Amino acid sequence: MKHELHLQRSMIVAIVLLLGSAVLLPLFALFSQVFINEQRQFAGFSLIMEYLSSPSLLQSLTHTMTVAVMSSIFAVSLAFLYAYGVTRISLRGKTWLKYIALLPLFAPSMMHGIALTYLFGNQGVITTGGFGLFPGFSIPLYGPVGIIISEVMYTFPQAYLILLVSFAMADYRLYEAATTMGASGYRQFKTITLPSVKYGLLSALFVTFTLAFTDFGAPKIVGGNYNVLATDLYKYVIGQQNMSMGAVVGIVLLIPALAAWWVDRYVSSKQEMSYSSKAVPYKVIKNPLRDCLIGSVCYVISGLILLLMGTVAWASLVKVWPYDLTLSFKHYDFSKAAGAGMNPYWNSIIVSLWTAAAGTIITFLTAYAVEKMKVLPIMRNAARLLAIIPLALPGLVIGIAYILFFNIKGNPLHIMYGTISILVLANMVHFFSVSYVTASSALKKLDTEFESVSSSLGIPFYRTMVKVTVPMTLGAILEIGMYYFINSMVTISAVVFLYAADLKLASVAIVNMDDAGDVAPAAALSMLIVLTSIAVRLMYELITSKIRKKNEHWQQR
Repeated sequence: MKHELHLQRSMIVAIVLLLGSAVLLPLFALFSQVFINEQRQFAGFSLIMEYLSSPSLLQSLTHTMTVAVMSSIFAVSLAFLYAYGVTRISLRGKTWLKYIALLPLFAPSMMHGIALTYLFGNQGVITTGGFGLFPGFSIPLYGPVGIIISEVMYTFPQAYLILLVSFAMADYRLYEAATTMGASGYRQFKTITLPSVKYGLLSALFVTFTLAFTDFGAPKIVGGNYNVLATDLYKYVIGQQNMSMGAVVGIVLLIPALAAWWVDRYVSSKQEMSYSSKAVPYKVIKNPLRDCLIGSVCYVISGLILLLMGTVAWASLVKVWPYDLTLSFKHYDFSKAAGAGMNPYWNSIIVSLWTAAAGTIITFLTAYAVEKMKVLPIMRNAARLLAIIPLALPGLVIGIAYILFFNIKGNPLHIMYGTISILVLANMVHFFSVSYVTASSALKKLDTEFESVSSSLGIPFYRTMVKVTVPMTLGAILEIGMYYFINSMVTISAVVFLYAADLKLASVAIVNMDDAGDVAPAAALSMLIVLTSIAVRLMYELITSKIRKKNEHWQQR
């Protein structure tokens, strides 16, 4: 018994030390760098004052706020109509609409900018009127318009998923009572539907705001001369090697993200408390006019998503845009492009697999230690806090913090710098919080008697975990692995500062190809990422469906 308690204590301490080294120490290095100039001397608040007195940097802050606010408003508005359509009206093809809404999740954010280039660029399909078939239509693509459209596409699925849950948490008894009292459909929408999803709306607004505020991919592709904080940070770190000013910009990026994270956590707790366990699921009642209007909006949105994805797929197969539109796979041969052949794609596969494997194991052990072990309560609370902190950290902030921490030669962890391990660790930290919440939620659903009975019988906790807990939470574990893999494939912000010359990732190669004018190979590499992510998602669905059938068969017995 003493040996088992000692093992549990050691496990919790190890988890806290690991999370502290991966989260807190790099953040401390980031904050410290703000007060150190390029000559490695203490500069006090001079760098911060320099930033605040710089018109160009303040202009970037204004641009970033404009893009984030406009993107979040448009994305949440469209997601609200879409989620309402698939949950509250009679609509054909709901299953396909749900799948189509998630497609942007499988693509790097740069891909949306590439799609817009082929549609609205100087030689775009819509700009040239289908290459002369109909009157052309152009927009000022390279600037705020292009960034906002890209960010709306990038953040739309996130807002949709949040609002989908909000609409699902409806109590139909309220609508029945309102109908009995003679309330019109509009009045029911105003007095019941909107109040019931208000916390979901606020959460979606802050999540999309944070994503758009900190995104690097879209501004890099279609930003033009319209500077935002993310591109400024990239220029300082990569272009000028000015880590001190890069740290200042990183802190500026972090502040709105922290505020949005706190508000999101607050409104999420309010939403959970507003739903009763006795609630009756919503029943869809046909309304021809409403169904036609909202349904049309849903079909248009899904059509636009397919248009952007299809445009990139088509562009990746066209020989010479727009002069030779015959189809070919020549652009999938990356040997002559700036992306260094297929190596970045395989590097991304390897990094994503390692991230999924190591991340899933560490995430599950962390959640198990916090939820199931009864020793060292202070340390377990510290582990819980460290597991949630990454949710408020933008990927670019993680990237520059890791440079400042792991690139110190006196640091014993310096050996990780420039290797695949730091890329895996950065991805794990970037996506740790959502995975931890998933694992924690799955473990909370299990009866605590399993551990009590095992302990009374003298069975070690690790045997109970392997034989009982893991099989019963296998669906959540697979979901965590899938989440890590797909996000590691598509991310750019967390790794753009950390890759070595021989460890370039696919998302980074896309940016390099676009910079070099190899837009068609960039589109082709984007499609490889999308197809790989979709394949992993389909494998996950297949495996989990078999697990569900097995559990249903066991329950019937």
